[in-house]
Amino acid sequence: MLDHDARLDAVFRALSEPARRAIVLRLSRGSASVSELAEPLSMSLAAVVQHVQALEQSGLVTTHKTGRVRTCMLDPQAIGLAESWLSQRRLQWEGHFDRLGAVLAEDTNPASERKS
Repeated sequence: MLDHDARLDAVFRALSEPARRAIVLRLSRGSASVSELAEPLSMSLAAVVQHVQALEQSGLVTTHKTGRVRTCMLDPQAIGLAESWLSQRRLQWEGHFDRLGAVLAEDTNPASERKS
């Protein structure tokens, strides 16, 4: 298993490609075969398989094969990893904006009020 930072890098790298994001979006509604994933995409089945493999390597997607059908599903833990990282950044920036807002509010007080 990859360490935390390497897994996070792999998740964001996988999500940087629009076709992969479309696959993840489709899988968010439930599992699907590779053929079902390929239907709305304007690319070959082989290309979809490569995207699924990249998503699988990142940990975002798991697959299992029954006969000739490969079924894909999202791994919620990998999505949670990215969500957690983004939430931490959001909280950090909200704190910065709160402090900036306080400084700006202080700065808008008339000069006569500050001298009192």
